Amino acid sequence: METNLSFLSIDVGTIIFTLCNLLILFFVFKKFLFGRVHKILDERKNDVAERFQKADDAMEHAKKLETEYTDLMEGAKEKSAEMMREATQNAQKRSEQILAEARADAQQRKAQAEEEIEREKKRAQNELKGEISELAVMVAQKVVEKEINVNDHDRFINDFIENVGDLK
Repeated sequence: METNLSFLSIDVGTIIFTLCNLLILFFVFKKFLFGRVHKILDERKNDVAERFQKADDAMEHAKKLETEYTDLMEGAKEKSAEMMREATQNAQKRSEQILAEARADAQQRKAQAEEEIEREKKRAQNELKGEISELAVMVAQKVVEKEINVNDHDRFINDFIENVGDLK
């Protein structure tokens, strides 16, 4: 049995031909395929980097907005506290003003009442004087009608004085 090992033989021409085909195939792939693949990979890499940059920018912007919002809230709290203080002060001033006006009005009414009392007092005094005058005239008439002795005279004067005291 002889074995034909010719199929196991190494043919240098076939190896060189296969290597040439492999190199040609490699250069063709490199020329037409690798460039496009690298280009697509670079585009994806740039796209991912751009998205990360946008995300970082958005995060930075969000932090900036948060800081501004916090500052605005603190400012609003301070402003509302100031407004409350001003409103309280204005209310207190208005309260004091109303009290001052009420006191002034009360003093004015008191002065008017005192003037009215004084007028009524003078009117009463004038009426009293009129009554005293009438009483004096009546006494004078009685004196004229009747002759008075010293005791009667003293009695009339005392009665007159007592009647005047009752009129007051």
